[in-house]
Order: sequence, then C-alpha cells, then structure tokens
Amino acid sequence: MRKYMDILSDLESKIGGGQYRPGQKLPSIREAAKSYGCSTSTIVRAYAELEKRHAIYSMPQSGYYVVGMADEPAGGEDNPTIDFTSASPDAGVFPYLDFQHCLNKAIDTYKHQLFTYGNSQGLDKLRQTLAAHLADGQVFAKAERLVVTSGAQQALDILAKMPFPNGKAAILVEQPGYDIYLRFLEKERIPVYGIARTAEGIDLQELEKWFKRGEIKFFYTMPRYHNPLGTTYNAETRKSIASLADKYGVYVVEDDYMADLGEERGFDPIYTYSRTDRVVYVKSFSKIVFPGLRLGVAVLPEQLLEAFRHYKSNADTSLLSQAALEVYIKNGMYERNKRRMSSQYAERMRALNEALQRHNEAGRIVAPPVRSGVYLPLMLPRVVNLERLLKRLAARRVLAVSGKRFYLADSLEKEKFVRLSVSRTRPEQIEEGVRTIMEEIGRELRELY
Repeated sequence: MRKYMDILSDLESKIGGGQYRPGQKLPSIREAAKSYGCSTSTIVRAYAELEKRHAIYSMPQSGYYVVGMADEPAGGEDNPTIDFTSASPDAGVFPYLDFQHCLNKAIDTYKHQLFTYGNSQGLDKLRQTLAAHLADGQVFAKAERLVVTSGAQQALDILAKMPFPNGKAAILVEQPGYDIYLRFLEKERIPVYGIARTAEGIDLQELEKWFKRGEIKFFYTMPRYHNPLGTTYNAETRKSIASLADKYGVYVVEDDYMADLGEERGFDPIYTYSRTDRVVYVKSFSKIVFPGLRLGVAVLPEQLLEAFRHYKSNADTSLLSQAALEVYIKNGMYERNKRRMSSQYAERMRALNEALQRHNEAGRIVAPPVRSGVYLPLMLPRVVNLERLLKRLAARRVLAVSGKRFYLADSLEKEKFVRLSVSRTRPEQIEEGVRTIMEEIGRELRELY
C-alpha cells in the first residue's frame, strides 16, 4: 500500500510541478513499472486513480496524457493588430485536451446511442445533468422542461417564430441590444419594438406602459453582462421585470448566454422571481467550452413546450457533442474551466478599466463601471465622427465596433459609442490599445474645436 501511495504522490507532484506538462504523454505502464521498481498492476492502479481525479486521460492504443491546455496557436504573439471587436472566446484558453478526454469518455460510455437520430429535445442524460447544473445558478426546473438546442441562437429564433398562448405577435427588445438577433427579427419581418436601456438600467415605468398596451408577445432581455453595454441589472430591476410580466401576462425571454463569465456569486436570474411561469431562460455553453460546440439550453414554461418541440422537430444537435458536454459537466471539468476563464477575463477587464482611468484626459469619455463579462462601451461626444474615428483606429491596427449596429434600423434615438471586447485581446495589448483610442478621440475633438 505504501508503495502505491508513494508512486501516486510522486506522479501528482510531477504533474503539479510541471515536469509532466499539459498534453504530454506519460511513460507507458511497462516503462513506469520499471522506473519505480514495482508491478505493472500498481502503475495501472495509480494511473486509474489519476484519471479518476481528472489529472490524466487515456487514449485507446496510444497511452495516458496529462489533462490541461494545449499551447496557444503559433503566431498569436506576432499579430500586431489589437482586436477589441471579437465576441468569440479566446482560442488560447480553450480546454482542447480536457474536452478531447470527454469525447473519448462519451464514446466509451454511450457507444451505439451516439449513432442514432436521438431525441429532438436532447440527450436524456444531458438534460438530467443540466437540470442539476442550472439549479446551482438558481434556475430550478425538471429535465422534462429543458430542450437542448444548437446554441442559444436557435432557441431565440424558434421563440420568435412560434405562436405563444397570449396570442400576441410583437417582440420588445432593448436598445441598444444584441445585433444578430435584431437583424434576424428584421429579416423575418417579425413585429419588433425597442425600449431604451442605458448604463443605469431601464425605465420600469416605460416597460410597464409597453406591457399594458397588450401587443407584446415577449420581452427579450440580457440582464447579465449585456451586449453591447456590458452592464447587469440589479436585483430590484430583475424582480420588477418578473413582477410586471406576471401582472400583464407578458412573457420574458432571458438570454443569460454569459452566465458563467463573471466572478460574482449569488446572482438570481429573472427566472427565479417569476410567480406565474412567464420566463423562458436561455443559456449557451459556447463561451466556456468553444463556439464550434454549438450547444445551448432553453428552460421552457409548460405551456410553451409543445409548440417549441413542434418548431424544433428534428434532432439537429450532435449527440456526440451532447454526450461529451454531459461528461464534461459531470466530472467537474466545466466548473474548473469556468473559474479559470472567469478569472482571466476579469483580469482583462480590470486592465481595461485601469487603462481608461490613466488615459481618459479630463474625463471626457464616459464608460460604465463594468467589472465582469467581456464588453465595455465608450460613450462619445455626439460631435465625434464615428466612422472616421474607426477608420483612423484601423489604420493604427486597433479594431473596435460601432454602436450603431446594436439598434433597430428605424431607431431614431441612438447613443454614439464604440464597443470594446476583451474576449480575444491579449492583456499586454490593452494598455496600448486604449492609449491609441484616446489619442484618436482627442485628435477628433481638436479638429472640431
């Protein structure tokens, strides 16, 4: 027993100390047995325990490998462009090797189940695991109420097209709001109205007026880490939105796609406060694993389930991806990676805020106090020529996004801002990027006055 524990401890020490690096292959069972002067069965037992602890993973006919991150793609450090535009996760923090381990485990566990058409509502085992996972975020629902989708976007598209029990057709959206969804609603000619959202929040009296009018099918909102504002509704606002929905029979579609990227604890979604089951909760898993996974989940009120399943009639979501995600969540890797990524993004947001404080001369540019997520808008004086500013920044290899795209095409009240995203901006680039942006804004203002 002592020999086994000594070997296990030594292997863990070498992995933790970096002697065996993430992705590196461990010595074969025979080689390790010879090195430690023990039987092969002792090494098999030690490797099995390390795999159980998710320190290593096995690949059939290949061997054992250390779980962890692969090296960042070559050439990333040589890219001179400072990209504040991307909404996609940083490829350098993707858990490739962890997830590869889960894919192998999923195939071993589910075998022939992965090669059928499957259930359009999603893999049963995954939905059961997701029910427990969501409960940790104060979203309590039975697995029967969950539908696995091809990312959050598919859920949003179906909800826009399908009929609702309240018989209404129009959708109320925040302005500014999620640009891809706004373009989808316009393209599909779905009746849509906008309500202003600022860094301070939303006018609840105005929201009540909209609900009272009796035209609204559902109110679409991003209460946490809003795109593009980056802000989060306080608890009182979230409670009030749920209360108004209950009072007027209006549904709320709560897009919590960045739920896992914050460091805050104890956040209760709007879903938690609804008394009459009027909230649809939508979550994506692309921001924590990687976009190519294309998995999301919709938590639906009982009265919407049948229509949603009808519109999502095909099992169009990869069963292998679903099974791998089930393994990934169940074995604790998801939670571990979530904490690591949240910490990295929070560090970038701190660097962004500190750089803005240093370079924002006389406080001429307003930025909301965003500490988590990946987005932060710079509110500009109305006299600034936004298109010219972005062209000048691009000429200096700094990329940002115009705030105009986050409004409905017929919206008359548009704030002038650029959205910055730290999702794929390396920490060492942030200082230079902010300095360049402030220099070009200053140049714009000097030319005007």
